[in-house]
Amino acid sequence: MAVVTVRSAAGLRQEIEARGHRLTADEPLDAGGEDSGPTPYELLLAALGACTAITLRLYAQRKGWPLDGVEVRLEHRRRHRADCEECEGREVLLDQIDKRIELRGPLTDEQRARLLEIAERCPVQRTLTRPIQIVPAR
Repeated sequence: MAVVTVRSAAGLRQEIEARGHRLTADEPLDAGGEDSGPTPYELLLAALGACTAITLRLYAQRKGWPLDGVEVRLEHRRRHRADCEECEGREVLLDQIDKRIELRGPLTDEQRARLLEIAERCPVQRTLTRPIQIVPAR
C-alpha cells in the first residue's frame, strides 16, 4: 500500500512526503503559484513515465535483452469530444496523454515491438485507464 501525505505551505505550494522522501508541488507564476515545483499534472505524468521506464527495464532485464536506456516523453491535454451521444449540447472535454517512448540499445525489431506492448501494461497506466474509486476517509 502506498501512503503519501500532502501539506499546504505558503501560497499554492504543497509539501509532499512519501516514505521519507520530500517533494514540492506548485503552480506556475501565471497561475498564481511561485513555480517552486512541478504542477500536480506534471507529477501525474512523471508517475506514468517513471512506471513505464521501470517496467521496461525490469522486463528487458528478465529477458536478458540489451536495453541500454529508456526515455518517456509525456504530454497532457484536454480535447473537445465531438461525438458525445449523452452530451445534450454540453461541451465535453476528454483528458488525453500522449506518450512517446525512445528505447536505446542494440535491440531487434521484435524486441522493440514487444517492449512497446509491455509499456502499455505498466501498473500506473493500468490504474489510470481503469475505473478508479477515490473514497474520502472519515
